[in-house]
Amino acid sequence: MGQRLERSFRGISERLAFRYLENLGGERIDESTVGGDDWEATVSSSTVEIGPSLTLTEVTVVFEGESATLGALVDRFAQKAMRAGG
Repeated sequence: MGQRLERSFRGISERLAFRYLENLGGERIDESTVGGDDWEATVSSSTVEIGPSLTLTEVTVVFEGESATLGALVDRFAQKAMRAGG
């Protein structure tokens, strides 16, 4: 592809991440990947501890694609994720 960007988002679920990627023009390829015309995103999640008693879901999205497309795609995804979770 071209460029690879990895971003992590706390407080959203994988389900929401997939929905946001599909709303941005992607189609589900398999259980962890969504692809658009000139981009692909792989979603994974883990639980992270915040202090002694609080845990959050951290969703990591690895975006791959053409440089011209990825900047705007990642920005639009991040705006959706920030409104939802933090």
